[in-house]
Amino acid sequence: MNKRYNDLNTCLRSIFGCRVQKITIDAGFSCPNRDGTVSTGGCIYCNARGSGTGAHAKGLSITDQLIKGKKMLSRRYKAKKFIAYFQSFSNTYAPAERLRSLYEEALTVEDMVGLSIGTRPDCVDEPVLKLLQGYAENYLIWIEYGLQSAHDPTLARINRGHDFQCFGKAVEITKGRGIKICAHVILGLPGEDKARMLETARAVADMGIDGIKLHLLYVIKGTRLEQLYREGAYKCLEQQEYVDIVCDFLQLIPRKMIIQRLTGDPHREELVAPMWALKKRETLDLIKNTLEKRDIFQGKQT
Repeated sequence: MNKRYNDLNTCLRSIFGCRVQKITIDAGFSCPNRDGTVSTGGCIYCNARGSGTGAHAKGLSITDQLIKGKKMLSRRYKAKKFIAYFQSFSNTYAPAERLRSLYEEALTVEDMVGLSIGTRPDCVDEPVLKLLQGYAENYLIWIEYGLQSAHDPTLARINRGHDFQCFGKAVEITKGRGIKICAHVILGLPGEDKARMLETARAVADMGIDGIKLHLLYVIKGTRLEQLYREGAYKCLEQQEYVDIVCDFLQLIPRKMIIQRLTGDPHREELVAPMWALKKRETLDLIKNTLEKRDIFQGKQT
């Protein structure tokens, strides 16, 4: 078979008939796992930057960020339509009226066809979901819930601040609203072997969600994970080890589920280990080649 997994780019092209790119936005949100509501330390792998671009701290508005992103992605990928991706920290962690103002600013930018909202499963409620449901009548709306693992001991170990049941509840109250649901899963978390990671695949596969993002756990500066790594208490996955786990994971995911990502994008200046995490294209090629070599594909074991 030509396509061994159901990738996001192909899905978006089938909907809109052209290249569609997500533009990352830093809207200045916080996180209950940092501001004291849940915890003050955050997850052990997250630093003060929170996977953001730092654009908000530089004074760039959402409109500014989207216009800048459009120019770059139009040139690089020949993209014609765009999705505003609210990525940094927890992007539903604010009153619904503030969220409305931010989301609608994004949607008024020309050529925006949707929103993708990255958040935590403990940061959604009826007003937020009703707001997104309204947008879903005219736009493609994704909500991306950070799960990371289906194992509660792992979630406690990484100071996630919620359990698997919380994720399941968020999924259930989001369903039936026209909102697409994506789960984030991290491979290589402390204390997890391959068997545990594949148990997360089976758990997510049975929940009726629309998409998934897989991330490599890499070590960045200024985190508790960096301390563990330097003390010898955490060991990173090797590249081929990660590739093999991804391939086995994909076999357990329903064919219709959209694979939004197969590895992450660390900031070079922040990365401590593993350095192969910077070789994204090489890793993706290894995944493709391994799937072909083993003659396996997404959903083969479902």
